[in-house]
Amino acid sequence: MGSCLSAEASRGDEVGRLHRHRYQSCPLPTLDPPAPPPSTLLQLGAAGAPAPKGKMAEMEEAKMEMRLHRVPGRFFLNASTHSASLFSKQGKKGINQDAMLVWENFGLKGDAVLCGVFDGHGPNGHMVAKQVRDSLPLKLKAHWELNSCRTECSNASGNFNPTGISEPINGKHKNNISQNCGEKRYDVFPTLKESFLKAFKLVDKELKVHPYIDCVNSGSTAVTIVKQGQDLVIGNVGDSRAVLGTRDTYGSVIAVQLTEDHKPTLPREAERIRLCKGRVFALPGEAHVARVWLPNSYSPGLAMARAFGDFCLKDFGLISVPEVFYHRITEEDEFVVLASDGLWDVLSNEEVVRIVASAPRSRAAQTLVDTAARAWKTKFPAAKVDDCAVVCLFLRSRSEGNDAHSSIDTQPSTDLTGTSKSGQ
Repeated sequence: MGSCLSAEASRGDEVGRLHRHRYQSCPLPTLDPPAPPPSTLLQLGAAGAPAPKGKMAEMEEAKMEMRLHRVPGRFFLNASTHSASLFSKQGKKGINQDAMLVWENFGLKGDAVLCGVFDGHGPNGHMVAKQVRDSLPLKLKAHWELNSCRTECSNASGNFNPTGISEPINGKHKNNISQNCGEKRYDVFPTLKESFLKAFKLVDKELKVHPYIDCVNSGSTAVTIVKQGQDLVIGNVGDSRAVLGTRDTYGSVIAVQLTEDHKPTLPREAERIRLCKGRVFALPGEAHVARVWLPNSYSPGLAMARAFGDFCLKDFGLISVPEVFYHRITEEDEFVVLASDGLWDVLSNEEVVRIVASAPRSRAAQTLVDTAARAWKTKFPAAKVDDCAVVCLFLRSRSEGNDAHSSIDTQPSTDLTGTSKSGQ
């Protein structure tokens, strides 16, 4: 991430080395950073000068983590909780730029759970991902509480008018999912959808003026989910993904993709970028990976159409507006897997649900990460293994579910493109 193209590399080595790098050219030159705010002058280095910008970001990040670490039910390290399993592993590209979160007892009611996976990219991607992980849930929680109060007042006065419902995007199973929503979806979805939109917008605004994290050429994805009772609301920006493991009419566990990867190849994404004078094309050595470029420069080459940060592209079609989806949990639904593309690049949706369904709940996320690491070495031996973060949210209690040996449908995945994702 953040590396330059090498003119000396052979085509085969180049493809392997560059596979799935988010940035493929030299970072844009940036202006000298502004003078630090007065508060930073208290943080002096050995020579009496203010601490470097990166060090200040690390110190602020550590302070935030210490405060949030004390919040009951909030997990961001490898763990197994009452309702979830989460695991992250550094790849071979340098510092781990993935972050993850499970927050139980989230929001207004005790049965709410928030989960998220955040995949950073660029020189400061690890800091952006952690900042989004720490900041987004707090803003989402605050807006949700405020919007819920407004909705209750509106309902009491008889003026409640729910907005449209987004559906899971897997066409094969979209109908039976969306038709099982019932009336209760109107209690949760409109308020949470508005909360997601406001929270994502505010987080990106704060990143733009962040005093310690340079987000000009760095950014992060975010796939987040709130479960309250039988309601799931998913907010997504970027190419991390949420996949539901559910049972079909034969009792076999199958995969239903709940989010859409925001790739520049999507027609609506490419159209928006081009209308804003950005460019979308793939490099000759990796024709399968479309990227976003500035109008008059071969930079930065971002492999997604939506992201937090990356402000060098925000005037040229890149956005941080989330797509928000709703799903009403049924008796057939078993779990949801949230993961960065370090998982989805080497394992198909069906392979992922097969692994989770057959693994002990406490080790489900780790089993996925370990399997992905082996798959990287097998499928892309010339490439560096990518970072990987996984959250498995279980929709049934331990007494209802079975930790292993679920029946699995072995039919090939029919996701967005109708083809297996394992070879991307």
